[in-house]
Amino acid sequence: MGLIRPMRGFLSFEGNNMTSWSTSQRARAGLGYVPQGRGIFPYLTVFENLLMGFEATPSRSADKSSLEEAYELFPMIKQFRHRQAGMLSGGQQQQLAFARVLVRCPKLLLLDEPTGGIQPSIMAEIEELILKLHRDGQMAILLVEQFMDFAVSVGNAFYVMETGAIVMQSSAEDFEAERAREYLAV
Repeated sequence: MGLIRPMRGFLSFEGNNMTSWSTSQRARAGLGYVPQGRGIFPYLTVFENLLMGFEATPSRSADKSSLEEAYELFPMIKQFRHRQAGMLSGGQQQQLAFARVLVRCPKLLLLDEPTGGIQPSIMAEIEELILKLHRDGQMAILLVEQFMDFAVSVGNAFYVMETGAIVMQSSAEDFEAERAREYLAV
């Protein structure tokens, strides 16, 4: 997302070299990012957090149909829309982080360890959401996840990295879980 500059190489998206683009340029080009640790605005209400998602759209104005879709995906968000976001549980904050980025319909969704620190029931909801987004086919999803079983349940292509280098890559059909575990074991 442009928070850290690459040491070498380049990044491209839809045929454009975006290596030097700012975070806001990347967001306006269609990249959506759900950071590790959620990254919500704790002192804003849930609704105000959702409105922040529209800041990355060209018009910067709220789309009521997108808000309604977010409420359908995450009924808790509608129920707690006037609550201060920092008062939500960790799982609810994660749902809010997803909703905030989904209201603007990104072309590429970057997920940084979405299962970190949340309870199993919310993990199952996030798994269903990722599978639904994949079935809908409206966006590509890049998931960075240390919990291999979760990644395998939602992924269709896998890359295992060690000290910044790709040491294994595979399709879902050819994925060798035991080989991957050798790299992922602590």
